[in-house]
Amino acid sequence: MLTPCSCQLPSVVEGRAVIIGRMSFADWLAGRKPHTDRLPVRIDDLRGPASGVVSLPRHLALPGMRECDVTDAATRRSMYGIVLTQGQRNDVARFLNPDYLRQDWPLIAGALEPGLRVACERRFALEGPATSA
Repeated sequence: MLTPCSCQLPSVVEGRAVIIGRMSFADWLAGRKPHTDRLPVRIDDLRGPASGVVSLPRHLALPGMRECDVTDAATRRSMYGIVLTQGQRNDVARFLNPDYLRQDWPLIAGALEPGLRVACERRFALEGPATSA
C-alpha cells in the first residue's frame, strides 16, 4: 500500500501539479550555486595558462579528459565548457585564460545552458554567438 509523501507538497503550474518546477538538471544537482556565484567578478580575474597542459581535478575531469593541452583549440574549448558548467569560482579563475575565452566564446556559447551563457556574457562582457540573418 502506498502512503502519501509528506516531504514536499506539489506546486501548481498551468493547472497541473508539479513536484519540481522548471529547473535544469545542472541546477538540480546537490549544492549547486547560481551561475553568478560561480563566476569570478571580472574577466581580468581569470588567470588560466596560455600554453602548456592543464590537469583538471577529479571533480571536473571527464573520462579520457583529465589533461588538456590549452594550445589545441578543440581540446581547450571542451575543457572551458566543462569548467564553466561544472566548476566553482576558483576553478573558473584558475583554468580559464581571458584571451582564449574571448577568442573561443562564439563557439563555446552555443553549447552552454542559456542561463549560464547569459551570465557569462554579462559578467565578462562577451558577445554571443553570431546568428545568421
